[in-house]
Amino acid sequence: MSTSDNLQIDTKNLWPSNVERDFVDNLQAIVARDIAPEGDRIDREDIYPTEIVKSLAKHGYNTLTLEPEFGGGGLSFMHAASAFEEISVASAATGICLITIYQAQIMMRLFGQESLKQKYLPQFAEGLICAYALTESNHGSDITKLDTKAVHDSNEWVINGEKHFITSSMAAEFYILLAETKVGVSVFAVPADCEGVSKYTGENSSTFGLRNGPHMNVIFDNVRVPDDHMIGTEGKGVRQAVSVLNYSRTLAGAVSLGVARAAFEGALAFARDRKAFNQRVVEFQGIQWYLADMLTEIDASRLLIHRAAQSLDSGEQVPRWGSEAKYKAAAVATYVASQAAQICGAYGIMENAPFGRYIRDAKAYQVAGGSAEILKNTIAKCLLPLSGLQDGKGLR
Repeated sequence: MSTSDNLQIDTKNLWPSNVERDFVDNLQAIVARDIAPEGDRIDREDIYPTEIVKSLAKHGYNTLTLEPEFGGGGLSFMHAASAFEEISVASAATGICLITIYQAQIMMRLFGQESLKQKYLPQFAEGLICAYALTESNHGSDITKLDTKAVHDSNEWVINGEKHFITSSMAAEFYILLAETKVGVSVFAVPADCEGVSKYTGENSSTFGLRNGPHMNVIFDNVRVPDDHMIGTEGKGVRQAVSVLNYSRTLAGAVSLGVARAAFEGALAFARDRKAFNQRVVEFQGIQWYLADMLTEIDASRLLIHRAAQSLDSGEQVPRWGSEAKYKAAAVATYVASQAAQICGAYGIMENAPFGRYIRDAKAYQVAGGSAEILKNTIAKCLLPLSGLQDGKGLR
């Protein structure tokens, strides 16, 4: 909650909750105490906030949707989206840390063998830090063809290759890895302490936004993992990876929403407290119109994210709603962050003001985790079958 001269923004009514109020209030208290004071430093120093992530795990926020039998909260994805939003108001980088943790959980929950689930899923409640190792230098986000290979040897898989620009790799204790077998692209679970796993900081490891540590390159040199560490069906790795991305895009949208909220609240507080020409800036009609547009866009994005979270719980049209949620939220965050800086004038572009971070984080998520162009392609593919074309295909 923003404060100045004893004035407070009424965030409870500004951002009505779609989950239990106590859930949000408790999380907001933790965010205000532990994350908000560190948000600027995490960004400035480009570090992975390990202590914060481990602390969130102790409070159950790393495993909200995980089944209680594995130490999770057994809550809905609506709760998860709400948590990602609140955390990202203070630090989008911390939200990104949780994205890769949830991606690993979802992959194992949806496709992992029971032995793998029993071994690793309970560790998430203890703070297991994960990275989602998909991309390679020669292929980028094209995961249909990979240079990383996995060969079956007796009762083990032997993995060789290098992954490039991996989010959360700075502190990763566990990797979800894509590698090509003789059947096709497949998914593997690889603990970071396996013999043959190493990492280094590449020439282009740093980003200008969503800075949760360098996106390091990870080497797998004759890394051996047991049979059950192949997740799902051999050769179906691309389909499985896309399924997980469809889940995580809703949560990514919630991260962008948190950025938009932070920028809006900052601009609103500034306009409320700043006086010019014998009145508060917020009393100027032009500024009010800016704020009205920004609020309406944020509200629309929130409603869409809530719908997408519902789809994750019901399993209905997940690719459509997840893609729409991320696409809209990232665009809204970029617009709101820029407009917030404009409202604040010279203060908005000062280095010690937070708006530069908001702009950089917002823009970075229009590219990362599924670019706007990729998301529009996905939305269009979902639309074609609804147009009446069988299987979305017309005459050829």
